[in-house]
Amino acid sequence: MVLMDMILRDKKVVVLTGAGISAESGVRTFRDNDGLWENHRVEDVATPEAWIRDPSLVWRFYQARRTQLLEVEPNPAHLALAQLEPKAQSLTLITQNVDDLHERGGSESVIHMHGSLQSLRCEATGQSEVRMEEGDLGMDFVLCNCCEEASRMRPDIVWFGEIPMEMDVIYRKVEDCDVFIVIGSSGHVYPAAGLVNVANSHGAHTILINFELPVNGSDFDEVHIGKAGEILPELVRNW
Repeated sequence: MVLMDMILRDKKVVVLTGAGISAESGVRTFRDNDGLWENHRVEDVATPEAWIRDPSLVWRFYQARRTQLLEVEPNPAHLALAQLEPKAQSLTLITQNVDDLHERGGSESVIHMHGSLQSLRCEATGQSEVRMEEGDLGMDFVLCNCCEEASRMRPDIVWFGEIPMEMDVIYRKVEDCDVFIVIGSSGHVYPAAGLVNVANSHGAHTILINFELPVNGSDFDEVHIGKAGEILPELVRNW
């Protein structure tokens, strides 16, 4: 164990997390058994076109998701990642998730490539504001604080068809890392699913922790199948 600690202290580590780690905290997908939300495909309430077509419907969907943040807590996998941070030379945490469970679990400098439920974005300026007070979580649209004449705000989320956030930083970190760890990701959503190939091409050791083998599971050097909340704390203790 001491030897592994010494190795990690010399390594730049990048971690990518997906929906699986949040699901272990009880974060719902808001899809019922046939993949619908209130008879709408989730894809149909998560696009710029949907916001233009029926903003009230989209708003209601995201307000339900934002309210749910008050009902969930970080799980052992979130806590283990915070404990891993001081063991490495550097650790960059990238998440596809839009909740704040990593931050509440103790992780710092989290890159939310798909946005954040905690914040809303002014439609006029594109400026984001954290808006989680009780009055911000109702069914009425929220107005910004940044404009002289307040503008309507939209969810601060990367919708289908939009470019994920901070991709330049993400690619640079992955290209430069020594160890690349993916936790709870299906391997279906790009560009996140392709980051393991970037890491491999630059010589990183790649590790997967997932409840089941994803479609890109064969791309990893090391694979751990099971719940992240059970596997990751043990790995971090040994590292």
